[in-house]
Amino acid sequence: MANSNIKAKAVSGIIWKFAERWSAQIVSFVVSIVLARLLMPAQYGEVAMILVFINIADVFVSDGFSTALIQKKDADKTDFSTMFYCSLAISVLFYGILFFSAPLIARFYNNENLIWLLRIFSLKLPIASINSIQHAYVSRNMLFKKFFFSTIIGTVTSGIVGIAMAYFGCGTWSLIAQYLVNSVMDTAILFITIDWRPTRDFSRSSAKALLSYGWKITLGSLLNSVYNECRSLVIGKKYTSDDLAYYNKGKQFPTLFTTNVNSAIGSVTFPLISDYSDDKQMMKKIARKSMQLTSYVTFPLMLGLLAVSKPLIIILLTEKWIIAVWFLRVACIGEMLQPINTVNLQLIKASGRSDLFLKMEIIKKLTGVLMVVAAMSFGVKAIAISDICAVVFANIVNAVPNKKLVGYSYFEQIRDLLPNMLCAAVMFGAAFAISFIGLNVYLTIILQVITGAAVYLLLSVVFRIKAFYALIDLVKQKKTNPNRD
Repeated sequence: MANSNIKAKAVSGIIWKFAERWSAQIVSFVVSIVLARLLMPAQYGEVAMILVFINIADVFVSDGFSTALIQKKDADKTDFSTMFYCSLAISVLFYGILFFSAPLIARFYNNENLIWLLRIFSLKLPIASINSIQHAYVSRNMLFKKFFFSTIIGTVTSGIVGIAMAYFGCGTWSLIAQYLVNSVMDTAILFITIDWRPTRDFSRSSAKALLSYGWKITLGSLLNSVYNECRSLVIGKKYTSDDLAYYNKGKQFPTLFTTNVNSAIGSVTFPLISDYSDDKQMMKKIARKSMQLTSYVTFPLMLGLLAVSKPLIIILLTEKWIIAVWFLRVACIGEMLQPINTVNLQLIKASGRSDLFLKMEIIKKLTGVLMVVAAMSFGVKAIAISDICAVVFANIVNAVPNKKLVGYSYFEQIRDLLPNMLCAAVMFGAAFAISFIGLNVYLTIILQVITGAAVYLLLSVVFRIKAFYALIDLVKQKKTNPNRD
């Protein structure tokens, strides 16, 4: 019965999360192409500069509160309302800090245009405080169908606004508007479609219990965010806004794919693992399936993207973005390894070991920062390569504790991923070989995609890859029970 319930929840959740993420992916992909053609790299660079500070502040607003609510098995309406008020209060505090710090940040970058860009963009924080609790409620109750509508409406509406403003010459403001409209629409649609509303209930004991778990997650996420943004901070300060734009645009495509895949599966598996936090065998089983399924999708996406990187950039973004090709290829290699990181961290958080999560983040991020410091004098490319080194190190650190926690060792994880990796590697070789034929960019990329997809599917059938048949099973399960939310 337990296995049946898990399977039913996983099937419904993963199908809806994939539908949401990939629909949003397609829309965002089209919007990003149009905007990249209308705007200049320097304008993207300005947004990247201020996103460093907004993303760091957002950690305090979102991460720990929502994770604590999902992890707690018996979270009630008082818990949700308490975390809502805590999150909102902190968001207002950090908005004030960024508002008054804007002139200092602008002087740091020697760009006075950033002052009001940052002050307006920071309005995202109070919106995010509401949205994070809504997301926790949806995840806690496995209502992933709600995400689909809020995400799609928000993505489409914000894309239209951003493109219209860029067309009429609003420059960097079109990107700011796109971000803000997306956040507002996502939050508004969830407010309409879910039955949770904040009440006047506020419990100090609830706040204390949830924050005792959540603050460690928040601090760990803060370290992760600061570390992730430190590369952009260094590039934006030491080099040019164009350099930062090429670096970020190169990372954008692979990150969009892996974030959506990890989010689709991770959003489902974390609450499921949390529900069975007292059953190590079941936790390992769920995590193992999650890792195999995520890597089966991620590996070919990243290696396929690496194979078609040059014609893709030329076709979609034009020659003015050609420098981004190198950064795209490097980012693909690093993003391939994310499934291992994601699942291992889910296991640790679901086990209630936020203390261990924090210690690990400190070790990983301090090491990562040292890598950035060592690379920064050798150019932007060296900084990008340091990211791959840091991901490999993080893989090992994240996996080691789970051998003791749930009996899932790093070598066992590698063994589970190896069939998917080998199939993806053969697919890459076949697709990349097409680029040497000498066809025009359009025919090259079409043949690469067709060849890569055919080779990967053929290998999946021949070697009976477990994740391939698991995906087929998910689709069949959904067809036999299409009305399940």
